[in-house]
Amino acid sequence: MSLSSHDIETRIRKIQSLPTLPDVVNKLSLLVETDKASAAEIAKIISEDQVLTAKVLKVVNSSFYGFPGRIGTINHALVLLGFNVMKGIILTVSIVDAMSSSLVGLWEHSLGVAAASEEIARHAKLDQPVEISTAGLLHDLGKVVLCVEMSDVAEQIMEDVEASKISFIEAEKKALDGLTHCDLAGWLAKEWNLPARLKEPICFHHEPQRAETAQQATAAVHLADFFVRALQYGSGGDPFVPRIDPAALDILGLNLTDLPPLLERIEDQLEGIDTREFAS
Repeated sequence: MSLSSHDIETRIRKIQSLPTLPDVVNKLSLLVETDKASAAEIAKIISEDQVLTAKVLKVVNSSFYGFPGRIGTINHALVLLGFNVMKGIILTVSIVDAMSSSLVGLWEHSLGVAAASEEIARHAKLDQPVEISTAGLLHDLGKVVLCVEMSDVAEQIMEDVEASKISFIEAEKKALDGLTHCDLAGWLAKEWNLPARLKEPICFHHEPQRAETAQQATAAVHLADFFVRALQYGSGGDPFVPRIDPAALDILGLNLTDLPPLLERIEDQLEGIDTREFAS
């Protein structure tokens, strides 16, 4: 039985208590909005949380970001990666425990989409490919929220996927009164004041044309999701491979001949990911 819109609204409101956004991110957002914040000031705020600092440096120094063992301070990481990437990494390490332990398939899928997003961004010569990679890493944030905060509904959705042989997103709409993980993530992204280059790929990776200010980043994550599902890396919640939205190729300036070499390079990237590097 699907939930009513009122039930969904009530449940979504409770997500405000989701303990995945450190206070430090709110402090950083306010500081950066002044346009006067230096890397040193931002680094000082992050570094005040020693546990968070250790986790962030572990992720930054993983082979995933290509700086293994070279970054010893938050300030150095900020200079190399920029604030938006750092904000995404902070969010990532805040949810990594839940994903890497109880949602292993989704975590692997997310890492795969992150790697593929960066490869596509570089191929399409987009700005800030590492930031787009971080958007890919967070693209299924709504599914994490669903599984952690609404586990009973998530179980119902997975049962429907298996029993009815339908996609995860179709089963979500049935169970959530027309809503999907993208809607949940969009609400949370707004609450967390994420920048558009992170928020729009999270909200619109299934419909890249809906993005307004980060259409290319959204299209890159859309295409990355297709590749990772096609290569059956991790689990996005169902065994189906979604169709590529032709608009995504137009947005990225790509055509069908670009896909085979991209697929080959992405497959190589996925083979090099070591998910153990992110474990606590």
